[in-house]
Amino acid sequence: MMERKKILFVAEAVTLAHLARPLALAAALDPARFAAQLACADGYAQFLAAGAPPRWRLHSIAPAQFLAALAAGRPVYEVGTLRRYVEDDLHVFKQARPDLVVGDFRLSLSISARLAGLPYVALSNAYWSPYVRQRYPLPDIPLARLRPLALAGGLFYLARPLAFAMHTRPLNRVRRQYGLPSLGWDLRRVYTDADRTLYADVAEMFPPHDMPPSHSYLGPLGWSPPLPPPPWWSALPADLPLVYVTLGSSGHQRLLPMVLQALASLPLVVVAATAGKAAPAQPPANARIADYLPGELAARRARLVICNGGSLTSQQALAAGVPVLGIAGNLDQFLNMQGIVAAGAGAVLRADRADVAAVRGASERLLEEGGARAAAADLAQVFQRYDAGARFDAVLREMLSMPA
Repeated sequence: MMERKKILFVAEAVTLAHLARPLALAAALDPARFAAQLACADGYAQFLAAGAPPRWRLHSIAPAQFLAALAAGRPVYEVGTLRRYVEDDLHVFKQARPDLVVGDFRLSLSISARLAGLPYVALSNAYWSPYVRQRYPLPDIPLARLRPLALAGGLFYLARPLAFAMHTRPLNRVRRQYGLPSLGWDLRRVYTDADRTLYADVAEMFPPHDMPPSHSYLGPLGWSPPLPPPPWWSALPADLPLVYVTLGSSGHQRLLPMVLQALASLPLVVVAATAGKAAPAQPPANARIADYLPGELAARRARLVICNGGSLTSQQALAAGVPVLGIAGNLDQFLNMQGIVAAGAGAVLRADRADVAAVRGASERLLEEGGARAAAADLAQVFQRYDAGARFDAVLREMLSMPA
């Protein structure tokens, strides 16, 4: 009988998506061939239900620190933080003794996996690939406070290459300290450096150019919190359109009350997830609110999904053939929404400019016009052609020289 290969998933869980994707792939592994393990920081026990991989404790910066750095436009990680990450990674490797490591935004694995001689797979999004052409919109950073917005956008266009280069410096300095070469000044290389890089996206939305064989597309990774629906779930009215709202773990706190107010006067029912944040004290009569909801099920019941523009929730919507209204703040969200808008399957609003009228107007258009729904249905068909579990299995077998 073949000995099972140990796959260690390392999640830099500064947002829930970076934990959700490793959990989705771990669940897809063939248990006869592979034994999954998980390394992540404390604080996510409610998402690690029975059947989740055994977990090793790992230090990560706090989500609030991560989001504050993004909002300020400064590098997320300092040199000292990354050095500690490398040492923590190596300590976990000694305990877990994996055959292969899979990381989701754990940038230190670019160093630690190589020092330990372990095959390393990085999970990322295609819009961060060096092999996918992008236009970089101005995110919600202090520069965006300038008016007119076009002026701020022009300045960001000029400054963006330098800003990206500044974000590469901490990891490159730590790489040199450990005797590894610099990855250069392209932030996309820092985000995607690995023996194999797998994109949780589809090539039809983010077309590649000159992509090497070490980079490939997995397709969307569906995941919902392993929590029961709230008591009111089974009593939702069936005769009204449903709008699913979640601004995720990285959404602006002020946005949920504003979105609910925008939808309050429309003939529909709203189901909203706060992602563990405080719920509005007096929600509108047509709104039902929970900390977390089964996102895939909510998307299938919805006529529209409103989110922060991140890939996890927007892919749930598109997999169900439902258009997306993204209220985007950070650059990752804007880049993801560019692909959705280009496909005609949704619309994007700026989190720093959105108001009640804008959200209501965009919601009504996406609910009433058939074009976005038809485009989302087309993408749902595209998504079905990607079997992320099978693609991941093939990569593991190739890297570990396992028989088919």
